[in-house]
Amino acid sequence: MTRCLFYGGKGGVGKTTCAAATAVGLAAAGRRTLVVSTDPAHSLSDSLEADLGPEPRQLGTGSDAVATDDTDGGLWAVEIDPDARADRYENLARALATDLRSAGIRLDDEEVRRLFASGAPAGSDEIAALDLLVEYVDEGDWDVVVFDTAPTGHTLRLFDMPEVMGLALETAQSLRGQARRIGNAARTAVLGPMSMLGTGSDDEEESLEAFRDRLERARDLLIDPERTEFRVVLLPEGMAIAESERLVETLREAEVRVNRLVVNRVFEDPEEGCSRCRSRHERHLERVAEIRETFPDLEVVTLPEREGEVQGLESLAAVADRLPAEA
Repeated sequence: MTRCLFYGGKGGVGKTTCAAATAVGLAAAGRRTLVVSTDPAHSLSDSLEADLGPEPRQLGTGSDAVATDDTDGGLWAVEIDPDARADRYENLARALATDLRSAGIRLDDEEVRRLFASGAPAGSDEIAALDLLVEYVDEGDWDVVVFDTAPTGHTLRLFDMPEVMGLALETAQSLRGQARRIGNAARTAVLGPMSMLGTGSDDEEESLEAFRDRLERARDLLIDPERTEFRVVLLPEGMAIAESERLVETLREAEVRVNRLVVNRVFEDPEEGCSRCRSRHERHLERVAEIRETFPDLEVVTLPEREGEVQGLESLAAVADRLPAEA
């Protein structure tokens, strides 16, 4: 059973590092692991020092992923390109446009695409993430799929997408049905029995239904506590605590399991005799204590502040040592 692990939080807190490090740790422990970036910024390539694209790329076996023993695990990575996958959704809007025109509603494809998307508050990156979640979990060959999600606002929309898009697709199907009935009636009146020749196939209808089913399946995966966990990443700052509180509350309202918080860039080793360093260290300790008090039912993991960017498998493995590997 493939498990899913999401890292989320506001932009710039280190979600990509956490996701990549966790994936490296899982692969080293013998798990076949895929790490997925759904963030349009695509910093996963830099973190892993690898040239990634829209298809999963294997970066190494368990031992190549800095494993400490002989394992059968492996590490794969992929960066989702929403633009490259746009055709998966445009054909649905195009099919709707065809039926509307047959019913005498004069809208071009671009107008219908806007109509189709108007019911959803999110963009194609969230739709692609949910669509691929099902593909990677149900059709892939991985033990764990780790998602480096987009910043908080995008993440919240991602978890809204199944319900919102389900309603939008239901409306689109109903509209298509009405348009087809009107169009068929008009053709019958003019052409008689010959009207049903050359009216096209039901491939688009099946695609619309299949797409809705995949979104519903994605929703089931997201709220399955046996398969999915969401970890919130934040910095030891007051505003970050408040934002994380809202994110955790929203995820719990959506019935998504949240067990851990990762406090990144905690200043742990002040130089002796440096009053400014000592002050910063104490401030971070106070923030971490506040976080533990704010979230008494969550495990709080801290990661130290490091000089420079964390890049490459070896550097990520050092971070992985501080992160829980269970998924």
